[in-house]
Amino acid sequence: MGGRRWRRLLSGVWRSIAVWAVSTVTMLVLAGALPDFQLESSNGDSATRIAVTAGVGAGVFGLLSSLVWPLLVRALLLVPALVLGLLVFFLNGSLLLIALRINPSGQGEAAPETAVVVAAVMSAVASATGGALAVRDDDAYGRRLYRLADRRRRRGDGHAGSSTPGTVFLQLDGVGHDVLEEAVGKGLMPTVAQWLGSPVSSGRPTHRLTPWRTDWSSQTGASQLGILHGSNHDVPAFRWYEKDTHEVMVCNRPSSAAELQRRAIEYTGDGGLLTVDGASRGNLFSGGADQLALVLSIAARRGRENRSRSGYFAYFSDPANAVRTAMSFVAEVLREMGQSTWARMEKRRPRVKRGGLYPFVRAFATVVERDVVVAAVIGDMLAGRNAVYADLVAYDEVAHHSGPRSRDAEKVLERLDRSLALVAKVAEHAPRLYRIVVLSDHGQSPGETFLTRYGLSLGNLVRAGCGLPVPRKVQHTHSGTEARAAVRAALRRPVEERGEHHRPSRRSEPIVLASGNLGLVSFPDVPHRMSREEIDRRHPALLSTLANHPGVGFVLVRSEEYGGLVLGANGAEVPVDKLDDARPGPLADFGPGAADAVRRTHSFPHVADIMVNSSYDPQEGEVLAFEEQIGSHGGLGGAQARPFLLSPVALSAPVEDDADLVGAEQVHRVLRRWLRECDGPQVPLAAPADERAA
Repeated sequence: MGGRRWRRLLSGVWRSIAVWAVSTVTMLVLAGALPDFQLESSNGDSATRIAVTAGVGAGVFGLLSSLVWPLLVRALLLVPALVLGLLVFFLNGSLLLIALRINPSGQGEAAPETAVVVAAVMSAVASATGGALAVRDDDAYGRRLYRLADRRRRRGDGHAGSSTPGTVFLQLDGVGHDVLEEAVGKGLMPTVAQWLGSPVSSGRPTHRLTPWRTDWSSQTGASQLGILHGSNHDVPAFRWYEKDTHEVMVCNRPSSAAELQRRAIEYTGDGGLLTVDGASRGNLFSGGADQLALVLSIAARRGRENRSRSGYFAYFSDPANAVRTAMSFVAEVLREMGQSTWARMEKRRPRVKRGGLYPFVRAFATVVERDVVVAAVIGDMLAGRNAVYADLVAYDEVAHHSGPRSRDAEKVLERLDRSLALVAKVAEHAPRLYRIVVLSDHGQSPGETFLTRYGLSLGNLVRAGCGLPVPRKVQHTHSGTEARAAVRAALRRPVEERGEHHRPSRRSEPIVLASGNLGLVSFPDVPHRMSREEIDRRHPALLSTLANHPGVGFVLVRSEEYGGLVLGANGAEVPVDKLDDARPGPLADFGPGAADAVRRTHSFPHVADIMVNSSYDPQEGEVLAFEEQIGSHGGLGGAQARPFLLSPVALSAPVEDDADLVGAEQVHRVLRRWLRECDGPQVPLAAPADERAA
């Protein structure tokens, strides 16, 4: 044991000397290439003195980076991530200026802007050198990754050396089952191909691929809440209006995420999938984990219990790591600008605007979030944690604006596959066996936007159907003209005795919200969910305008006579209790399970007065997003409702061969069963709602 410790110590000393030597040479080269960076006095110095100055400067810079940088990053944890990324270069350059100032030779000098460049190059070179040397030493490689990934872990928390396997759940946000299969077939994801034993890899399969079907609300908020906490009850969409609180709930808003997590825990009676020695990384919800990084549901909290930003510190506390990610961030911004410009030049269709802050949002999702989350997962594995759940959002963000099967999105899949390969490689150095499960929360369906095709938004169509003012441009569209004509015709017909014509006020104007190709219409001045009869008395043309619009697939409302009622084109009306796969009615194009999904959502307390699902083209697999997205999800129709579950064959099959895996809550039960098989966290099975009521 003593000999091994000495060998490790000598190996570390040797790597430090090698990194210092390379940094010294890099500083000498930069001094010769950059006129504003000097290592000699104005009178000139000998080559030996210049070399000594460079060597001392490189050593002092490296020491400051190791000691001072983590303190600076810790102090800046409250700074927004995008701002922190821009500060990386400035802070690194400042450390170099300090190193030159306190250099005993007193000969170093650099302009501030030059110091930024020199510091960035030296950090990148040092990182590359250290990494290349460390990879040749398995122990050093593991120690280095662990150091970069999770400096803030509490010593002794992990079950290092446990004889039972741990489990890592990696969520590839928005990657549909069919997209994954196509990517494997094209050779874009060799790691996944190797796991599946595909002909491309020519190996034995270690994993199985299983599709599953989402709920009507096919989006991360509903799916991840169900997967991590076992319930997505009363989550009708990505955003919706709640009449009892007069608030709009948005799944990616910290306050809303915290409230949804609280409701799920109250509904199920347990804390979540990760309650015992679990880690939640980059998710909307905690899953009951004690170790948290970049978790939205706790982002609004203040105090020591909020460790959501710990992932930033763990990653950016290494200056070379910070510089590399910052440079990749800038490169991704430029890549997006080039790709969007090329799409405009080619007049590619469909297309949405990709200017403003979007290039920076994309770069954060595809670079910063990915690097921080992967580093945190690596740290969790090397710490020996039982269960880790992490979300990688890169593909979902790019596919929204470039398309689910675009070349831009395929490039992201390639990079995600490399992240999977890195996690699998680190698993070999972990103190316990790990089983890696990869899954997605939903897919994406392509198609142009509702606004692009018809010249008006869903909100303006609803206003026109209510007889409310709309912009002049909307009035001249075909849809706007038809809606106004329907209103005029409806208002001439006799009304019931209690059906006086409603004079709309500002307070009674409808709130129209969009979640992909799912639209929600609520009337805030009515405290309960309005019935079809009430809506007809107030706005006699609205429901027929929506149901008969070619861009609308079906409409769900409450009926005083039938309960839930699905409306379709040409006067189709079917009670939800009579819908099934054999008699789908207006849901015929939306595939198996659509009736059950609609019926379940109809039972939610906060379902909107009117639920509008866009039309769907089964031949092309396209929907019409009510948001400005050419790859969308949130409703029914196509690939958005068909994500995947990629699990090791060592675990039991998710479902029987002839059964379907339906709903995020069922996925939660499958993952919990696998944790029990690994002798991991024991999450009690929540009683069904009807048993709790009894």
